[in-house]
Amino acid sequence: MKFKSVFDIIGPVMIGPSSSHTAGAARIGRIARDLFGKQPTWARIHLYGSFAETYKGHGTDVAIVGGLLDYDTDDERIKTAFEEAAQVGMTYEFIPETAHTEHPNTARIVLGDDKQEMSIVGISIGGGKVELVELNGFPLRLSGGHAAILVVHDDRSGCIASVASCLAEQQINIGHMEVSRKEKGNMALMVIEVDQTVSQEVLEQIAALPNIIQVTRIAE
Repeated sequence: MKFKSVFDIIGPVMIGPSSSHTAGAARIGRIARDLFGKQPTWARIHLYGSFAETYKGHGTDVAIVGGLLDYDTDDERIKTAFEEAAQVGMTYEFIPETAHTEHPNTARIVLGDDKQEMSIVGISIGGGKVELVELNGFPLRLSGGHAAILVVHDDRSGCIASVASCLAEQQINIGHMEVSRKEKGNMALMVIEVDQTVSQEVLEQIAALPNIIQVTRIAE
């Protein structure tokens, strides 16, 4: 196994007792907020496996709420995330589940406001690292460790090529890309990890392409 830095071995700088249950949980919450694109006003947090069994003792609950407030793993405000959430008017509910999942540290977060709703499924794979495995019912694999854009589009020929061409014109290199769809000819999802954070201007260019429904980004 190869490591890029000592932090890949000992885990991230963090608030809390566990890189898997606290730092990983905070990152799942923060990715959810990034994808939602603004501060949610409510969240339902379904916990599975080890998360469901130990979320209070290991600080998984405050960590996820802290992530939803856009706090990083080492932010001292994670300790008082419940109080901070009340101040910004965000309500939340934790729902321990008994259903079996492929990974023991799994959270499904449904979040929204009075205009929209979104759901994600994230897993904490150890050392503070996470993967996003589902977005609004679309299966995917997203680490959250790289800048990325997610493009919801009609399942039509030419969509993937037009998005890739737009990025190439802006000298943005694609590091990894996956495409999934719920059924043929319906909606599909592109997950594109890139070598730099994509600007708002480029996001708007992609959003203006034919058959594109929604574009969101995760910063580097």
